[in-house]
Amino acid sequence: MNSLRISQSGDGTDAFGVYVHWPFCAAKCPYCDFNSHVRHKPVDQEVYVEAYQREIEHMASLVPDHVVSSIFFGGGTPSLMDPATVQSIIDAIGANWSVNPNAEVTLEANPSSVEAQKFEGYRKAGVNRISLGVQSLDDRQLKFLGRLHSADEAKKAIALGRQIFPRISFDMIYSRPGQTVREWKDELTAALELGADHLSLYQLTIENGTPFFDLQARGKLTIPENDLAAELYELTLSLTSEAGLPAYEISNHAVPGAECLHNLVYWRYRDYAGIGPGAHGRLTLDGYKWATSTHKNPEKWWQSVMVDGHGMDEFLQLQTEETADEYLLMGLRLAEGIDLEPYEIATGHPIAAHRLDFLEDKGFIARLENGRIRATPSGFLVLDAIVADLAA
Repeated sequence: MNSLRISQSGDGTDAFGVYVHWPFCAAKCPYCDFNSHVRHKPVDQEVYVEAYQREIEHMASLVPDHVVSSIFFGGGTPSLMDPATVQSIIDAIGANWSVNPNAEVTLEANPSSVEAQKFEGYRKAGVNRISLGVQSLDDRQLKFLGRLHSADEAKKAIALGRQIFPRISFDMIYSRPGQTVREWKDELTAALELGADHLSLYQLTIENGTPFFDLQARGKLTIPENDLAAELYELTLSLTSEAGLPAYEISNHAVPGAECLHNLVYWRYRDYAGIGPGAHGRLTLDGYKWATSTHKNPEKWWQSVMVDGHGMDEFLQLQTEETADEYLLMGLRLAEGIDLEPYEIATGHPIAAHRLDFLEDKGFIARLENGRIRATPSGFLVLDAIVADLAA
């Protein structure tokens, strides 16, 4: 079998992203299964910056010739970082890779940790896109979700972000316990009126190991059943499209041209370096895709970096079947769909025509005029099953 090779992006260059994970939070949300940690003493950011610099240098030694097209500060709560910390990390990336002058630089922020001086500091450091974890515009629901901000604070943070940054996105969570179609319509309509050019709209999922999982197991928390969840999703697609922010991915909506370039790196199955505690990456070395991950515990990660120059606990060459399946799963999240040719060349066989016919007849996929396929809105709801059927 051949290694899976993805065609060049539309401008003739390959996109390459750098994901920077800042794992610290002021509090842990009850639905969150991300790698986030609460520390009751202030984090020594200068000490951690040195470790980030070392790990960036190590990752760049593995793939030195890439041009960075996007940088994404995720978490955790990156807006707990000092602007000087963000500046030092961006400078380290620029010292070890070439950075596209038009690179997208995103920082996630919680509305409760927002202030004008800090936002202005991030902008001066090079951040040109802010992503706010709003989650709801209802104070009662924000309390249920464990958020530390109010709806009013969220609206003020959005307004401030629009003033300071060229691009702004915010997240919302719907399909919450007891939520009606009418309630979500009103809340989403209000969100759309706030003027962001990008929205990430996620249905609440109950993840193992979270407080919400325990509540659900004890029968104290129930999320909407499949039919209602599907109705909420269809409403989401309709309202965002009418507002000029159509879905370009299952849960992401943008004014055309304002799509998140960094997330497109993931979904188009390009390479990205994962930096920081609990960060994941995909790097191509000698024509093969390698999976990287780092120690989740911040202190253990820091110790490993200071000794070895990196905090990786996994550096694994993926098998062709694994990369092919990832290519299907990531690419079919996109409204633009995927080109099947790289998959078929890599695996050495075409996807059976009868499987494509079956999925098309069921309304789960659509064939496009350019030979690509994409999942339909109905297909988005059963995407794992579609991928399993195509790869069988």
